[in-house]
Amino acid sequence: MRAARLHGIRDLRVEDVPDPTPAPGEVLLAVKAVGVCGSDLHHYLEGSIGALHSPEPFILGHEFAAEVLEGGSLAPGTLVAVDPNRACGACEWCRDGHTNLCPHVRFMGVPPYPGALAEYATARPEELVPLPPGFDAVTGALLEPLGVAIHALDLARLRPLASVAVIGLGPIGLLLLQVARACGAGRIVAVDPLPYRRALASSLGADAVAATAAGVHEATGGRGVDVVLEATNSPEGPQHAAEAVRVGGRLVLVGIPTGNAFTLDAALVRRKGLTIKMSRRMRHVYPRAIAMVQAGKVTFAPLATHRFGLDGAPAAFELHADYRDGVIKSVVFPGGGA
Repeated sequence: MRAARLHGIRDLRVEDVPDPTPAPGEVLLAVKAVGVCGSDLHHYLEGSIGALHSPEPFILGHEFAAEVLEGGSLAPGTLVAVDPNRACGACEWCRDGHTNLCPHVRFMGVPPYPGALAEYATARPEELVPLPPGFDAVTGALLEPLGVAIHALDLARLRPLASVAVIGLGPIGLLLLQVARACGAGRIVAVDPLPYRRALASSLGADAVAATAAGVHEATGGRGVDVVLEATNSPEGPQHAAEAVRVGGRLVLVGIPTGNAFTLDAALVRRKGLTIKMSRRMRHVYPRAIAMVQAGKVTFAPLATHRFGLDGAPAAFELHADYRDGVIKSVVFPGGGA
């Protein structure tokens, strides 16, 4: 089969590799659509996320939809979203329902487990989510980042009409904005240095936009917001979030900082008495994600700005790395049809 493999920093190549062999009980899938995620870009630009160093070569990609080819109880041809999180199911954290925190997880597209930027992949039946009528492969692929946003709002425990700031308006930030509105947020301030992202946030329901976190204070008369949802790749993002939130407020940190480190002003967060939550991946939220799309609470169309065939995967990553051409989310189609 053909696959896009990372050979080093900014070195993604499309090449022939052996077809995957399903393990006993696994399902063989034809990959239809793969979203380029910010975590993929960390591997592309830095070669790692924390201690997770990418072996070379390595297949990235974990936001995807596929068609069942053989195995399992689903009929061949069934279009499915695939949950990339294969938790052990037996540890203390899995038993408590925190499968996203399983220390024994096998997560597709995160070293050493190959991902979905390839023509074929395998998965267990319980990781497959059949898509309802009217859902295409792009919608199926974007259910994974929507799930990340839903999990972050679960952690935020948003009260009705609470004020919210979303800092960082990439795909996750723009989904956080939409989910926050669906959860009953009041005034929402969206923050990003890129004008085209701020414009899209306004069209998706932000009440105010700003280029920096200082704009949150301007929009709230100096008070700050009740909840900040931080979704940047900047080491300064958490500090900006702490500055933007009100005294006694709540931060949910969703972004992964470049360089795997950030700093917070200890006096600031202590004196404000902040509650800080770190958000990692998601739990079992696919049914809610599907329901939100069906109810029109979330739209994906403005987010999927670019489409590429598999041979265009290197160009997709270059586009994202350089923030060119108004890119929000690129979708790669390994089987063609971009």
